[in-house]
Amino acid sequence: MQTQKIAPCLWFDGNAEDAAKFYVSVFPNSRIVSIMRTPAGSPIPAGSVLVVYFELEGQSFIALNGGPQFKFNEAISLSVSCETQQEVDVLWKKLTDGGGVESECAWLKDKFGVSWQIVPNILPRLLMDSDPAKASRAFLAMMTMRKIDIDKIKRAAEGA
Repeated sequence: MQTQKIAPCLWFDGNAEDAAKFYVSVFPNSRIVSIMRTPAGSPIPAGSVLVVYFELEGQSFIALNGGPQFKFNEAISLSVSCETQQEVDVLWKKLTDGGGVESECAWLKDKFGVSWQIVPNILPRLLMDSDPAKASRAFLAMMTMRKIDIDKIKRAAEGA
């Protein structure tokens, strides 16, 4: 089941299994590890999915069908480091398909309401560049984007 000491637990309202299957389909090297169902005698119908343990790129996650009491918000997000523009584009499309919503500065919400940051690896390096003018130009360019365009960020950082 859970192999790492700390794993994010995501609270869903009856669609934890659908969410876990969706996330596993988005990221390579991912899998459903196990599904815990409610036992007989539970206030929840016996056999209902209660918890799904899954891995995304080797990172353990837990999806809990906890009910309607709590909803996702931007106070927590899952950040994905990307090497290439193609990787950014593919993940952005997959995570926004089916009802996801784009936001600013590399952020989006998927169809389940989970917030994601799809971040090219070069972005933090440019934003923390030792040249304050270069970092500022990269930051200002980022602020105009939803999905990050690596070439535009690089050109902005260089002053082009």
